[in-house]
Amino acid sequence: MFYSVLTLFVLSFIGFYLGKRKSIKLSQNIKLASLPSYYGYLAMLYILIPTLIAWFVLLVGENFVLEKYLFLILKEFLISMSGSEVQLFFIKIKNLSEGASFGNESDLELLGAQKIIQFKNLFLLLTYLVIFLVTAIALYLVNKKISPTFKSQRDVEKIVNLFIQLCSYIAILITVGIFLSLVFETINFFGYVNPLDFLFGINWNPNKAFVIDSSDVIDKDILKDAFGIIPLMTGTLLVAFLAMLVSIPLGLMSAIYLAEYAPKRIRDISKPVIEILAGIPTVVYGFFAALVVAPKIADLGEYIGLDVSSESALAAGLTMGVMIIPFVSSLSDDVIGAVPQSLRDGSYALGATKSETIIKVILPSALPGIIGSFLLAISRAIGETMIVVMAASLQANLTINPLEPTTTITTQIVTALTGDTEFDNPKTLVAFALGLTLFFATLLLNYFALRTVKKYREQYD
Repeated sequence: MFYSVLTLFVLSFIGFYLGKRKSIKLSQNIKLASLPSYYGYLAMLYILIPTLIAWFVLLVGENFVLEKYLFLILKEFLISMSGSEVQLFFIKIKNLSEGASFGNESDLELLGAQKIIQFKNLFLLLTYLVIFLVTAIALYLVNKKISPTFKSQRDVEKIVNLFIQLCSYIAILITVGIFLSLVFETINFFGYVNPLDFLFGINWNPNKAFVIDSSDVIDKDILKDAFGIIPLMTGTLLVAFLAMLVSIPLGLMSAIYLAEYAPKRIRDISKPVIEILAGIPTVVYGFFAALVVAPKIADLGEYIGLDVSSESALAAGLTMGVMIIPFVSSLSDDVIGAVPQSLRDGSYALGATKSETIIKVILPSALPGIIGSFLLAISRAIGETMIVVMAASLQANLTINPLEPTTTITTQIVTALTGDTEFDNPKTLVAFALGLTLFFATLLLNYFALRTVKKYREQYD
């Protein structure tokens, strides 16, 4: 696959060189309608796009053609096998063809592996032939189009514009697909659990779903008190709130200092150091929270006479807040730095001090971007899983006490989708209901944030 992709790009760059060279030769006698580089880009796109499509079609259809080929040449041996035996046979000979061997292969399996190797070699040769054939046709077509009067820039921009539109449509379709998958599976979940019991229930015990046998009639009363989301929502908001208490003040204050007060030498050192926090894996933060932060909080609580659990929302929230500081700091620093210098100069000219200028001019001007950084930080806090698992436990505890263990929605989504539980079991389907709830909660949060930004932006203008 790597060499196929490499061949595609090499051929496209060759097309760019040939197209540009021909246009340069033409420009010696007459003025071109576009720059020579655009003729090269047009040749490159004429080669790259069709060859990529042809290569992708061959790649997708390879397994289908391979199975048909094996059925055809091994039909007399496979006709006596059941469907599951045929699938197992195909898996084993594919592993054999890739070099995996257990020493007890039959002659038929060895023959099948040999046929697969022969087919793949032939198919690879066919792939290269198709790529070179499509490239030759593309070069012929673009060579006919290149002329002094041909406006290649217009065609290049049109192709690029179509590509950008396609990418945007794909992104929208992916979003719609994710949303619809959540909706359909949530509907299946609500076939087991009453939506009101899910949205307003105060008990979370999904292990009750294990008593259900899919072959029996499901008793919904068993699950009535098993999937109440209130404890999870409370834990999510509690941990996110504690994280915001740490990340928003520290992140915003550090951004103001770096953007307005810090000398260039200190800024060039401090900003990369702060942003290193964002590159540390969350599992490292989880270990740090479980092995350092949580014991220290427990020791401090014992010293002042408080009963602190070994796993607490406070430990997870504080550690998560430190992890999120770079998101607030970096984005806020950028938007503060983007405020026009003329606003600062005007404020100083009216006699305002530096602190007054920051509070009354710079921060209101940068407010939309600052709120955007806060939203990113909140989303990061709500979506964090590893730190909560390692520092705040998996226990669904309906409490607002940060010294007690708790859990979050994302943690329970991971828990629901791990293990060997059947997919049509409510214990698994609840992950989609939790995801859809989190989706609407985030949507609501974004809506109010945008309303706030719009209000203050209009007031400032």
